[in-house]
Amino acid sequence: MPIRTALTTDNEFIARHIGPSPSDIQALLNTLGFDSLDALTAAVIPASIQGTSVLPPRQGQSEADALAALKAIAGRNQLLKSWIGQGYYNTHTPAPILRNLLENPAWYTAYTPYQPEISQGRLEALLNFQTLVSDLTGLPIANASLLDEATAAAEAMTFCKRLSKNKTAQAFFASRHCHPQTLAVLRTRAEPLGIEVVVGDERELGDTSAFFGALLQYPASHGDVFDYQGVIERLHSSQTLVAMAADLLALTLLAPPGELGADVAIGSAQRFGVPLGFGGPHAAYFSTRDGYKRDMPGRLVGVSIDRHGQPAYRLAMQTREQHIRREKATSNICTAQVLLANIASMFAVYHGPAGLKQIAERTHALTVLLAAGLADMGEVVEQHTFFDTLTLRTGPRTAALLAKARGNGINLREVDAERLGISLDETARQADVEALWALFGGPQPNVEALLERCDARLPEGLRRQSAFLTHPVFNRYHSETELMRYLRKLADKDLALDRTMIPLGSCTMKLNAASEMLPITWAEFGNLHPFVPAEQAQGYQQMIDELQTMLCQATGYDAVSLQPNAGSQGEYAGLLAIRAYHHSRGEPQRDVCLIPSSAHGTNPATAHMAGMRVVVTACDARGNVDIADLRAKAEQHREQLAALMITYPSTHGVFEEGIGQICEIIHANGGQVYIDGANMNAMVGLCAPGKFGGDVSHLNLHKTFCIPHGGGGPGVGPIGVKAHLAPFLPGHGHLAQPARAVAAAPFGSASILPITWMYIRMMGSEGLKRASQVAILNANYIARRLEEHYPVLYTGSNGLVAHECILDLRPIKDSSGISVDDVAKRLIDFGFHAPTMSFPVAGTLMIEPTESESREELDRFCDAMVRIREEIRAVEAGTLDKDDNPLKNAPHTAAELVKEWAHGYSREQAAYPLPSLVQAKYWPPVGRVDNVYGDRNLVCACPPIEAYQDA
Repeated sequence: MPIRTALTTDNEFIARHIGPSPSDIQALLNTLGFDSLDALTAAVIPASIQGTSVLPPRQGQSEADALAALKAIAGRNQLLKSWIGQGYYNTHTPAPILRNLLENPAWYTAYTPYQPEISQGRLEALLNFQTLVSDLTGLPIANASLLDEATAAAEAMTFCKRLSKNKTAQAFFASRHCHPQTLAVLRTRAEPLGIEVVVGDERELGDTSAFFGALLQYPASHGDVFDYQGVIERLHSSQTLVAMAADLLALTLLAPPGELGADVAIGSAQRFGVPLGFGGPHAAYFSTRDGYKRDMPGRLVGVSIDRHGQPAYRLAMQTREQHIRREKATSNICTAQVLLANIASMFAVYHGPAGLKQIAERTHALTVLLAAGLADMGEVVEQHTFFDTLTLRTGPRTAALLAKARGNGINLREVDAERLGISLDETARQADVEALWALFGGPQPNVEALLERCDARLPEGLRRQSAFLTHPVFNRYHSETELMRYLRKLADKDLALDRTMIPLGSCTMKLNAASEMLPITWAEFGNLHPFVPAEQAQGYQQMIDELQTMLCQATGYDAVSLQPNAGSQGEYAGLLAIRAYHHSRGEPQRDVCLIPSSAHGTNPATAHMAGMRVVVTACDARGNVDIADLRAKAEQHREQLAALMITYPSTHGVFEEGIGQICEIIHANGGQVYIDGANMNAMVGLCAPGKFGGDVSHLNLHKTFCIPHGGGGPGVGPIGVKAHLAPFLPGHGHLAQPARAVAAAPFGSASILPITWMYIRMMGSEGLKRASQVAILNANYIARRLEEHYPVLYTGSNGLVAHECILDLRPIKDSSGISVDDVAKRLIDFGFHAPTMSFPVAGTLMIEPTESESREELDRFCDAMVRIREEIRAVEAGTLDKDDNPLKNAPHTAAELVKEWAHGYSREQAAYPLPSLVQAKYWPPVGRVDNVYGDRNLVCACPPIEAYQDA
């Protein structure tokens, strides 16, 4: 190799990320009849939008160089001891959880558990989370997590609106003792729905009949522990539902919300082992009364049985979810915070009830010691009862004390110009208390003397009497050996990206490279409180600024907000920007949102949340938007048209040639074009939505830009906008910006942004373009290999698809009785996660292989699909029984194979339908799960151990 060449080939990452080798790429191209990737993509992408990409030439960096560059940026963050509180606390992530869960691709690369048979491990972990929340809050049913505490409070508000019997009330009461970021998000969510948020002191409430719901903070944001029982009774007397934002750690010592009479409890599980991460991602929780379970937002894990009668977990009552109910959904939430919920659940499993209580008692004891010492020093502590937080009335000394604290490596909370706050946590020690005393000058208190006379400062009538976490799972795995094995046992039950391709259409399950994941566990990113002074977060700010620029270049937009902490939140923020833009122009009547019939369920649900009226437009026989119908409806609603929401490439997996015309129609009628960025993986480096007609797009960083799905979350859903919408991007009070906050933290799930920064930095412009091209190549290769066995439902005018393809199984159902579910379950026996089922068309499979899958893996999947088609032909021919066949009985467990075999096909065909499986067999832990049984016999917390014994 010439020296010049050797010196320009140090970036190995592109070839590591992209699955097929150059020779394999050429072989795949040959199969399709093209001589180059450029020729293929020129045939796939409409001529009208080719060349719209504005990615500037940028060389990709090697993994080592990119990590070194990011480490230098991270080093600009200052790590002080932060006792700021306000809903965010320092915590210790136990090392076995860090190593065996957070850093383990078996956990972080898993998909949402919609296929329960291959998700039993993470479903069990989520059931543990639900049990943890239900036990601590004293309410019988909890969901499998939400996005953050503030948005959970907003969900509680709309939940109360739906369920309150006080139907004339249009106002929601929020205690002034709630965290300020929660109040800001409540106001954002309430405004487009016509809800008035009234903030006040609940202890001074008179007539409560104007309120359909109320939110109380427990303990209060400034530290007080109030007895809310009388307040709740008064609110209930006017049929007002009550939600309490409660601290889970405090609930190990305090009476739970359910026992106080609350209807809903919400909050954050962050302090259960999840790093601060400059604000996220963290798992929020939501629990409520049993009678309200069908209206609860988010996902719910339940216990059912499989076809052998054995216990099995599944997502329960999926008919509540937005992708089914569309604009009638209880929420637009699509991802939760599963990975973080699992960390929190395992934190509780590891520590157990006694360990959690010990952490809480030590934290409270140190706070009592701190308060007593400060009082002896003449400081005014406002709280008489408290858990871990104090507010000091420091008057004109406040600014000087805050500055002195920072000079001594300590951050305190600036409550206002006259007061400061201190919140301790599980990381605090006696030396920290003494360091805090030293800030105030004067003689230091005598610790021993204080210990002799101090006692707990929890209200006597609010001390917890009820037991919690009594299930065996929270009382066994307290040694590291036991926890390590428990986590391994759960992971072994699941299929994740570390074992197999996950060919889900529209979900883009691509490589989450180890070098991308490494920085999220660096202390410089993980241990920063979201409300530290700006000068302490210069590293984060640099990375965020650079990432915003990168995303603008990838999309062709002029500005980006990284605050939305899920794709659903990005959709919402995008529509809020459009709404605010119309209002700023004196056109508040523009409230009609056109949405194609093929759209994902989040689109209509989001439009409804943004106060818009949904008008559905038709699609033609080829799956494209029916432009004539779109034009007619845009003109019909010309004076009220706010926006069009459209996914591009389309949900049907093709680049619609009329996209430019579609955008022109909307703009001509006064609307804005919202392009859903779910399928951006087919466009980066090839075409840019901000340049071919889009006004706003959200991007799923957990799809195109490599943040892992984590079993159903975390995610980031930033929005890119054209310049005229930039003034209406989300703001945040901590940044002294106008409100419109859509998430609790200024930059949402900031601690996982390094993943996307690393991906873009290492790929460079050419690598990003190549990734899009190979994603298109792999999808077309699968479509070509399978088209003689399964019809490809939609293609472009040239017979090609975009980055995903839809196989039509409806004729097979007619000819054989084999359903799309049967094929999905049979794929488990081959060791594959099923493609997306029955979306956007019932009875179909939507396949997206991504650019990360090798030719060998593509062929392995195609071989499985071809063999399944052969089995279906055997059913059609009568060789296999129409009811007793490998598809109807799939998946097959190891336990079933060693029992008496009564089927009309062999054990070998059941378990080893391809020879390659003999050396690499995944055994599903359960047989096909009975969904109907699970909904009819709903159990959403850890059942008693006897239930398993009985089964």
